Amino acid sequence: MLRTALAALMVTSVVGSFASVESIAVFSDTKSNDANTFSTGSIIITDAPATALVTFANMAPGDSIIAPITITNGGTLQQRYAMSTSATNPDGKNLASQLQLTVRQYQAPGCSAESGAILYNAALAIAAIGSNAQGAQAGDRVLDAGTNEQLCFKVALPLATGNAFQSSTTTATFTFDAEQTVNNP
Repeated sequence: MLRTALAALMVTSVVGSFASVESIAVFSDTKSNDANTFSTGSIIITDAPATALVTFANMAPGDSIIAPITITNGGTLQQRYAMSTSATNPDGKNLASQLQLTVRQYQAPGCSAESGAILYNAALAIAAIGSNAQGAQAGDRVLDAGTNEQLCFKVALPLATGNAFQSSTTTATFTFDAEQTVNNP
C-alpha cells in the first residue's frame, strides 16, 4: 500500500509539473527595427597650390613676392585650422630669420601688400597662425564644410639685411593643421 501511494504521488507530481509548464504559456511577438545607420563626419583640409606657394631666386634686400593660397575644407564637418612654418637653412646662414612673412585675409580684387586684415606679420622662421594645440586658440581660422578661403602670403627681404646673407638659401614648409569645431572646446 505504501508502494501504491508513493507511485500515485509520483504520477501526480509529474502530471502537475506538466500542468504548471503549460500554465505559463502566453502569446508573444517580436519585431525588429533594422536599418539604423550611423556614420562619422570628416575633416579634410587642402591647400592650392599644394607646393611652392612662394619662391624667389636671386633676392636682393628690398625685394618681396606676394602669392595667394586657397585653403579648403573638403570634409563634412566645420573645422578650425592653424598654420605653422618650419624652415631649413642648408648653408647655416639662417636666411629664414631675416625673411619677413605677412599673411593677410584675401580681399578682392586680388592679393596686394596693403589689402586684407593681417593674420601674421613677423619672421618667416617662427610663423604661426593659431595654434596646433587642441581647442580654440586666438587666431584659429574657421571653415564650414565644403567651403574655402584665400590667404595672401608676402615674403620680403628687408633693406637692412646685411652682407652675411649673400648667396644664402632657405626652404620653408607651411603646415596647415585642422580639427573639428563641434564638441571641441
